[in-house]
Amino acid sequence: MRKLSILLALTAASPAMAASKNPFSAHFWSFGNTDLIVAIAFFVFIGVLFYFKVPAMIGGMLDNRADTIKSELDEARALREEAQQVLADYERKQKEVQEQANRIIEAAKDEAAEAAVQAKADIKTSIARRLAAAEDRIASAEASAVKEVRDSAIVVAVAAARDVVAKQMTAASGNQLIDDAISQVEAKLH
Repeated sequence: MRKLSILLALTAASPAMAASKNPFSAHFWSFGNTDLIVAIAFFVFIGVLFYFKVPAMIGGMLDNRADTIKSELDEARALREEAQQVLADYERKQKEVQEQANRIIEAAKDEAAEAAVQAKADIKTSIARRLAAAEDRIASAEASAVKEVRDSAIVVAVAAARDVVAKQMTAASGNQLIDDAISQVEAKLH
């Protein structure tokens, strides 16, 4: 029934019907009328199309094409979701790397601050050692200078005493001193 209504609709809209003067006249139904021949050829053509199931084939091809497009859309949707997941992974990794870089920077700053504090302490210790060494050298130089001054003073005092004793001593007092010294040595040795 559906096919017949389609066929009648196509017949009414056929080029032969549009070009004919009156389809209900006897002249129209003779084979000398080209409009009739064109109409018959058109219906035969439509019948051949239906006989060989061309509309079904076209519908099947369109269905196949629709299925192909649907599968391509599904694949594109899956690829999009996968791309979004990969993007999210990369963004997460980038965030983790940024956080790790921030931690490394903070650790480096802390280490630099600790190194600066340690360097200051080392410099203070070094300065204290150098000051102590300088003070030791100064004390040593001072002691050496004091010793030299004492030695010089002793030499000068001995020389002065020699001069004084030499001027005040006579031969008799010198002999008396020698005899006293000999007696002291004998007493100590026996």
